Amino acid sequence: MAQKITHPRGTADILPSEIPAWEYLETTARTLLKAYGYREMRTPVFEEVSLFKRSLGETTEVVNKQLLEVLSQRKDAGAADADAGLALRPEGTAPIVRAYNEHDMGRNDFLSKLFYIGPMFRGERPQKGRLRMFHQIGAEAIGRGANHPLLDAEMIALAVNMIKSFGIKDFKLKINSLGSAEDKENFARWLRQELKDTIGSLSDDVKAQYERNVFRLLDSKDQACRNVINSLQIGTQHLSEKGRVYFEKVKEGLDQLGVTYEVSSHLVRGLDYYTHTVFEISYAGLGAQDAIGAGGRYNGLIEQLGGGDRRFPETIGAIGFALGMERMLLALEAEGKKMAVASSIDVFVVAAKPEYETSAFVLVNELRAEGVSVDMDFGGGRAFKKQFEQADKLGAKQVWILGDEEMKNNTVSIKNMKTGEQTTEERTTRSITALVKAFNR
Repeated sequence: MAQKITHPRGTADILPSEIPAWEYLETTARTLLKAYGYREMRTPVFEEVSLFKRSLGETTEVVNKQLLEVLSQRKDAGAADADAGLALRPEGTAPIVRAYNEHDMGRNDFLSKLFYIGPMFRGERPQKGRLRMFHQIGAEAIGRGANHPLLDAEMIALAVNMIKSFGIKDFKLKINSLGSAEDKENFARWLRQELKDTIGSLSDDVKAQYERNVFRLLDSKDQACRNVINSLQIGTQHLSEKGRVYFEKVKEGLDQLGVTYEVSSHLVRGLDYYTHTVFEISYAGLGAQDAIGAGGRYNGLIEQLGGGDRRFPETIGAIGFALGMERMLLALEAEGKKMAVASSIDVFVVAAKPEYETSAFVLVNELRAEGVSVDMDFGGGRAFKKQFEQADKLGAKQVWILGDEEMKNNTVSIKNMKTGEQTTEERTTRSITALVKAFNR
């Protein structure tokens, strides 16, 4: 016997029995996003490598270690140029911004509210809650009308309300402000100055992060580094007056909406494009991989990726978030919430004898034409009992039976699988239509 081929490491099959939970998340999210005025957008699952290098930053772990390239170079490029290749998308924001620019969406939309649901890919070390192929629900607000601090508050509230609407309760929201691009540069200089006397005693990895991207040290997993970072009095001294006023307005908006949060001066997020507000939502019950959602403001990314419009000199603002669907499901499981498995079909048609199968086949398709979910047994004349077992396994609400008497009198016997009641009805197009209408009521 040939050896079984299994799914790639770091991925997972989503089985039919698990789909209702996924549909629940998607349906709940779409309903809420629509209420907030967001429209769905779908982008390719792979993009130019240069998109992620320019947006996420070449020093980030995502680009350095986790980017899954599917083509190292184009055959017509003439050189081994990684930037000319393609990579599976590791996150959803950069592709949305690329599409926003490419299709000149800002020309007609003062504010574009967009959302996406789909798979992302990273070369992670697989573990619980961290896969190489995972799924996210994300929202992005982009445009000349996206520069208001209350939009930050709305975006954070949307993420929190979505998690609540899923039925997850025991989560924590942390927020911080990196300030403007200039504030962020000042923050980086301040961190390097504060750490310069102690960095020599830390590990080589920490030293490399100090040189490449000092912000990475704020959420370092290295314990010695964490001890040094925790001794710093970070606060908000890196923020300009304008940056402080902006952040205060964001907090005021959250307070007015009753959103509970904790200000964490160590929260920076791992991607270079963030400015001003950043936030993270965690669920303690998931262990080490406890982040279930995160986001922030990324003013400047649109222009960085070639967007903007000379007719509108004001900066195009942008803010967004993404929630991990697999981690949402783990959180729901941890809280003991079980998804109701919907019936697969409304009706199962049973043919008592093999010679009645063609009539059953026709009846099945007549019912489908009337909008009923229906199936039959294709086992080649299996026993009556086996067909009923199949109907029960599929969760059929009714079983329509074609036996000797039914075939002789052009009728069908209908059994209610919940109550056990059984009736006999005419098997004509008119009668079937009437039965379906009654069934749907």
